[in-house]
Amino acid sequence: MSTLRCDIYQALGDPARMTMVERLGDLGPMTTMKLVEGLGMTRQAATKHLVVLENVGLVTSTAKGREIIRSLRLEVLDEAAGWLSARAKAWDRKLDALQKFVEG
Repeated sequence: MSTLRCDIYQALGDPARMTMVERLGDLGPMTTMKLVEGLGMTRQAATKHLVVLENVGLVTSTAKGREIIRSLRLEVLDEAAGWLSARAKAWDRKLDALQKFVEG
């Protein structure tokens, strides 16, 4: 996995960014203000978090008049989930082999 892909997990490690990703996943594209409603952060703070999510490819922005619509790129999230799933399967195989070895 490339460094950029590893950055996805770092970006998702922040609770505010994770909440933003969850909201976009649950509710679909929305304005920045709607996205951060109730999170207790300024527009400037929200934009900083969204830039991090955009830099790792999880979120895209589209100008619609004076508003910016934020969208989640599910294919990037799916790629990250696929990588984690593959790692989990590899560890399961190793643990199964160790169990068989220990149990004789």
